[in-house]
Amino acid sequence: MADIKQAKILILATDGFEESELTVPQAKLKEAGATVHVAAPQSRQSKDSIRGWDKTDWGKSVPVDHDVEGVNAGDYDALVLPGGQINPDKLRLESKALEVIRGFLTSGKVVAAICHAPWLLIETGAVKGRQLTSFASIKRDVTNAGGHWQDKEVVTDQGIITSRNPGDLDAFCAKIIEEVQEGRHEARQLAA
Repeated sequence: MADIKQAKILILATDGFEESELTVPQAKLKEAGATVHVAAPQSRQSKDSIRGWDKTDWGKSVPVDHDVEGVNAGDYDALVLPGGQINPDKLRLESKALEVIRGFLTSGKVVAAICHAPWLLIETGAVKGRQLTSFASIKRDVTNAGGHWQDKEVVTDQGIITSRNPGDLDAFCAKIIEEVQEGRHEARQLAA
C-alpha cells in the first residue's frame, strides 16, 4: 500500500483538454499530498503551457512541467488522462504519448481516464474484457473494442479507473487516491 503523500502522479494532456477534468484532479491530488506533474507533447501550441476547453469555448492555460517525449512511466505511481473531445483525439496520434500510457498499463500502475480519454485506452489495447465507462458518445467505441461499458460515475477494473464527465469528478478523484494507496495491479494484462 502506498501513501498518497508519497505518490508522484502524472497528468498527460495537450491543447483542447476539458478544463475541469485536468484542473480538478490536479488540485485534489495536490491537496491530498501527492506530487503532480503535467506532461504534454512538444506539438502543443505553446512551449510552456497547454490550453483548456471550457464547455463551449477555449478556457484557461495550464503550465506544462515536462515534454512527454522525456517522460518515463517508471518515475510515477499513477497516470491521469483528462478528456474533452480534442485532447484525446490529438494524443492518440502521438506515438510517445501512447508509449507512456502503455508503460503505466503494463507495469500495473493506476491509470485514470475520464470523458473521451478512454479513446486512449482503446488505442493502447487496454479495453478488451474490462469493465469501464466513458462519455456516452463513445460508448460504441468502447464496446466495439471489447469493453463492458457501464453507466456509472466511476468504474474500476484492476487499477484502471474511468468516469463519464465533469459531473463525476469528485468520485473520480476519490477513486484515484484510493487506488494509488492500494498499489500496483501486477496481474493486469493488455490485449496484443
